[in-house]
Amino acid sequence: MTQSAAVRPYRPEDRDALDEICVLTAHAGQDSRPFYADPSIFPATFADPYVHLEPELAFVLDDGEGRAVGYILGTADTPRFAEDFRAKWLPLVADRYPDPVGEPGTPDEAIVRLLHRPERMVVPQVAAYPAHLHIDLLPGWQGRGHGRGLMRTFLRALHDRRIPAVHLCMSTANTPARAFYDRLGFQEIPVPDSGPVTWLGRPTEGWDRL
Repeated sequence: MTQSAAVRPYRPEDRDALDEICVLTAHAGQDSRPFYADPSIFPATFADPYVHLEPELAFVLDDGEGRAVGYILGTADTPRFAEDFRAKWLPLVADRYPDPVGEPGTPDEAIVRLLHRPERMVVPQVAAYPAHLHIDLLPGWQGRGHGRGLMRTFLRALHDRRIPAVHLCMSTANTPARAFYDRLGFQEIPVPDSGPVTWLGRPTEGWDRL
């Protein structure tokens, strides 16, 4: 008998599923493959460095048969993570994704530029929210309460580490995601000249009331 889906800690054998989830949700919540020549740049920038550098803060939604169909991951300390990203992660992938010369000329190059600029994560206006996160679910698993379960697990882990608050940066165009975050108590953080993204944050206290 198949068991029901449940949130559990990330395991190394989840890596391929993690990458797939990231690619299939990276374009404002939709499949990035039609828009990018090499969409593997997305997990290399927004997923894999987290499970490499801070695996204890990575959790997946298991479909009941051992397969990850969603994840939440992040860091408890954004400035430290940005330093580790440059020192410990970027050397592992820089040869595969070389930094473009001059202004990025393609969608792929725009993401590669983000890969090579981990300091972009350190934004003064969100300093009161030292942790940050990424959360993604395959489309068939959305809208069923699983995102709330992932968020509850992650916020509890941060609260247990006495991290007071967490932030995230999202594509403003992803309106379903914004509605989800609003329901979970995230509030917009004003950041000047933020371009196509929106910054949101919330305290870790109250995780048990989600």
